[in-house]
Amino acid sequence: MLRAAIEAGADSVYCGFRDETNARNFPGLNFSPEELRVATDWAHERDARVLLALNTFARADATDVWRASADAAVAAGVDAVIAADLAVLSHLRANHPDTRLHLSVQAAAGTPEAIAFYAREYGVKRVVLPRVLSVEEIRSLTPEISVETEAFVYGGLCVMAEGRCALSSYASGRSPNLSGVCSPPEAVSFSDDHGERTTRLSGFAIDRLPAGQVGGYPTLCKGRFRGGGSDEPGYLFEDPVSLNAMSLLAGLATAGVTAVKIEGRQRGRAYVSRVTAAFRAAIDAIARGESPAPYESLLGDLAEGARETTGAYRKRWR
Repeated sequence: MLRAAIEAGADSVYCGFRDETNARNFPGLNFSPEELRVATDWAHERDARVLLALNTFARADATDVWRASADAAVAAGVDAVIAADLAVLSHLRANHPDTRLHLSVQAAAGTPEAIAFYAREYGVKRVVLPRVLSVEEIRSLTPEISVETEAFVYGGLCVMAEGRCALSSYASGRSPNLSGVCSPPEAVSFSDDHGERTTRLSGFAIDRLPAGQVGGYPTLCKGRFRGGGSDEPGYLFEDPVSLNAMSLLAGLATAGVTAVKIEGRQRGRAYVSRVTAAFRAAIDAIARGESPAPYESLLGDLAEGARETTGAYRKRWR
């Protein structure tokens, strides 16, 4: 997937180690320290950068795991480490002062004061902005800070404030912020009954759909439940829908955004290649003074639940 992203035009690629230090800790994904070194060398040969995500929160009884991953990332020659936990940032600043640090979206830093704190105390050079900010809020924020900004433009959305999701842990005992996994695959099961498919998480039924109907990845926040006195199940927390902010690329650029981020981990090579190529073409079109409109409809079939949204960027409810 890393190679597919770079070959399709990505300037930088996020990745993580094969453990709980990154928020995509799923079986079959991620890198060993040696694989990361090889991948970083390959990327550098093609003038691309590798960004290592240590973006979960260290546990008090296992901080050595996060320290070891930070050290291994530096040894592999990555171009930046993305972190949110203060202990991880402190370790990197004290022991690897030349390593470039990016603040993960998990830190949910969306004000000048919060961002200034991380820049001053830990030398953070870039902040990944929370997905609750509108384009106008970003436009107001960027002149007030001294670091680069990065914004999500494509992929899954979450109803929770970044870094503060514990919902899945109520069912599975694991959460993305601590274990690096939401709705772990080993806890997900499906059963078919009378033309319907029931999805369960740790034995709890979280959705029931007619056979053949498209559904999202089975998470509690995207489950359908009965509530509010209604006999019909509905998405009480969040609808399965994907963020697609391609139409806002020019606005994000003028708002001062340094880089745009595509959620590509936990995806297949074909998905990564298609989405990256489409955004590369749209960004290059804007740079030439052209409209990105021809590329805006290319990815609809990849969206979760077959629906797209611009999320909070437009904040129509205001």
